[in-house]
Amino acid sequence: MTAGASTPGPGPGRPSGVSGRERILSRIRSAVAGAPDVEITRAYRTSPYPADPTGTEGVVELLAERVADYRAVVHVVDEAEAAATIAAALARRGATRLVVPDGLPPEWAPDTPVTDDPPLSAVELDGVDGVVTGCAVAIAETGTIVLDAGPGQGRRALTLVPDYHLCVVRSGQIVAGVPEALGRLDPSRPLTWISGPSATSDIELNRVEGVHGPRTLEVVIVR
Repeated sequence: MTAGASTPGPGPGRPSGVSGRERILSRIRSAVAGAPDVEITRAYRTSPYPADPTGTEGVVELLAERVADYRAVVHVVDEAEAAATIAAALARRGATRLVVPDGLPPEWAPDTPVTDDPPLSAVELDGVDGVVTGCAVAIAETGTIVLDAGPGQGRRALTLVPDYHLCVVRSGQIVAGVPEALGRLDPSRPLTWISGPSATSDIELNRVEGVHGPRTLEVVIVR
């Protein structure tokens, strides 16, 4: 618009006080008035494995592979080996002050856990050696672990502030793809989706870990 030009006033097709958005919506309503309802067929694929309707074919192995691709440390063990594997992982790091959320199976917890009752401050969480949790769901296709603040998982800050997170995943919690995971999750709960350790890259692709969460993620998958 040139200097001194005025804003066009109301004219044909430009009623005073009516926005462009309202005019467009009004025309759409007029155009579809009386149109019959159309049933839309939705046949979405809910598993990445069409030949396997249960979605369980190789999910443990695939999850381990995809989680490792994110530079996480992965162990696949039997139930009887889980506690010893967790203890050995913590011993290798020299981790002794570990936060344990309420509801975590006691055999997974260290001998002297740090509890979150009353809730620990961000400074206190930053000073511990790490956190040990379970999860709600794990997605094999994407290597993603989802926490929903349920038993054994705790509030979101517990897994975002400490520099080390050891997460235990049971085989029954593993699904093949994202649609199956969404079917198991409650969208009203605080969901944390974890795909490997926290990492970001600058414009020159220099990778920096630990910016938005733990620098080290260790996953114990229990068959």
